[in-house]
Amino acid sequence: MKSTKTTKSMEEYVSNNLAQCLVITAILSTIVGCSPVGENVVKKQSLGNEPSFVLQEDGIDASSLSIESLLDEDTERIITSYGSTIKENSATYGFDWRLILAVMKQESQFDPKAKSHRGASGFMQMMPRTRAEIARKLNLKDITQPKNNIRGGIYYMSRLYRLFEGAEESDRIKLTLAAYNAGIRRIYDAQEVAAYFHEDPTRWRSIQDALPLLSKRYYTLHGNVWPEKKPRSGWFGNSTETVAYVENILTYYDEYRLMLN
Repeated sequence: MKSTKTTKSMEEYVSNNLAQCLVITAILSTIVGCSPVGENVVKKQSLGNEPSFVLQEDGIDASSLSIESLLDEDTERIITSYGSTIKENSATYGFDWRLILAVMKQESQFDPKAKSHRGASGFMQMMPRTRAEIARKLNLKDITQPKNNIRGGIYYMSRLYRLFEGAEESDRIKLTLAAYNAGIRRIYDAQEVAAYFHEDPTRWRSIQDALPLLSKRYYTLHGNVWPEKKPRSGWFGNSTETVAYVENILTYYDEYRLMLN
């Protein structure tokens, strides 16, 4: 039976664990690392069911600048060639088209033939299983074709966006982007950790703090959160990549909002 002692915050959990590692390392130079300390915590909050399927910069007068003087050649090329496709599908699924442009830049650097080592491809870098499912849903014969890839990626983002209805808009966008990068079930795992520490699982800040706790290093914590003693989607060691991914896209988005109407 779990203790009802006050739950430590995620930050305290991480800092205490790191402090313990440093002390032990100083005493015993042969120790490579240390395991997280078990925590007595109150019962975590419950979350919803899983889905069925796998700033404007200050100090710049934008009116005095031309698009040509600000946009790089690749961005200009994409807007010229695929701007209407991006805008039409963004409007259909309720996104600012400049946000989608930022996602494309981060995902593929505007290369329609881009492929990752894990099999993601195209402008929107959808994974094979996701591509196949979206292609069936939208009746797209060739989702690797650039315009279809854009449409499919925006549609997939809209599906993720709907899963975070309880979040404030700013948090909702960030959670959507994080799920697009790491997978929705990774974000659900992070939400469970956040809820366990009595943090708001609909806030991006809570998820940003919880994602590192999905790594194998924190297996003791996992035993308190999940009966399986590990995150439902397995251990996750790429939290820094996901956080940087979200931040990069928002940086691009701010730039595009400044430059493009």
